[in-house]
Amino acid sequence: MFRIRPTFREFQAPLRPTRTTSQPLRKRIPFRSYQQRFNPSPQYRRFGPSGGVSGLFYRWAARPTFYRDVGLITAGVGGIYVFNLEEVPVSGRRRFNIISPALEETLGAATVDQVKEEYRGRILPEYDPRVRQVKKVLERLLPYAEGEGLKELDWEVNVIDSPEQNAFVAPGGKVFVFTGILPLCQTEDGIAAVLGHEIAHVVAHHTAERMSQAPLILIGVLALSLFDVSFYSGKMLLDLFLSMPASRKHEAEADYIGLMMMAQGCYRPEAAMEFWSRMEKTGQQGPPQILSTHPSNHNREEKIREWLPKAQEKAEASECSVTSQFADQFSSAFGGFNRW
Repeated sequence: MFRIRPTFREFQAPLRPTRTTSQPLRKRIPFRSYQQRFNPSPQYRRFGPSGGVSGLFYRWAARPTFYRDVGLITAGVGGIYVFNLEEVPVSGRRRFNIISPALEETLGAATVDQVKEEYRGRILPEYDPRVRQVKKVLERLLPYAEGEGLKELDWEVNVIDSPEQNAFVAPGGKVFVFTGILPLCQTEDGIAAVLGHEIAHVVAHHTAERMSQAPLILIGVLALSLFDVSFYSGKMLLDLFLSMPASRKHEAEADYIGLMMMAQGCYRPEAAMEFWSRMEKTGQQGPPQILSTHPSNHNREEKIREWLPKAQEKAEASECSVTSQFADQFSSAFGGFNRW
């Protein structure tokens, strides 16, 4: 007999009819909007940028102790400033200085070594007439420089055989004179005008004052950077309105102090005015005074002309008045013999 076997489909469960959904496909698939992930609108920041010096300042300003910190810093800086105020000899100007003369001399020693190395072989020997002339003038000016605080310095004269029209005195009493400036000096009075000016920079400790101003300039540059001013632009602005005017003030002050010293040393104060007049006639025109670290030659000549009465008073109050009267009597006596 044959048994009829049911087919495989007969053992399967009946299929249930599937319901067709009417929801669109976009509602069944999770979707993240582009606007939520990438929001182009900038976020609100209360205290400005978060990076650099500006960000550091804004974060500090957000602290509740900001005003107390500012008050303490201001009081501390003000106390340091007042404590380090001093008076410049001769001129009487009040200024801020935190560099001691010993430190100034130590820092200036590097410049002295550098100049000696650069001009090795061109420093004239002591027996050279030009060296002896410069030393003679220096010896007459030193008593008045030492009277203004330059004591116990190891003075040294170096005359360099070079056409440069320059001279300077490094802290510590190291004198450098280039032979190129001697024709402009013409006489010992002219040399006294140049040396008096350069020694005056040491008397007034202008190098120490400039080094003391360096932290203030750095703070000013950082403060300008808070207003989106670049470091270079901030440095240029401070040079124009702070460093260069201060340097011109130092030069004018050195002219005044040097003029008083050369008058006390029995040199003609008018020689300083004549020297700057010759410098102006050389035709070496520098940049405009506002862009220079030095006053113009014409302005220096005019300022010295204003100071001449004061220099004459200094000369009369010193031993020069007695020497001058003796010289006039000596000249009159010889003039009488000439008439015979």
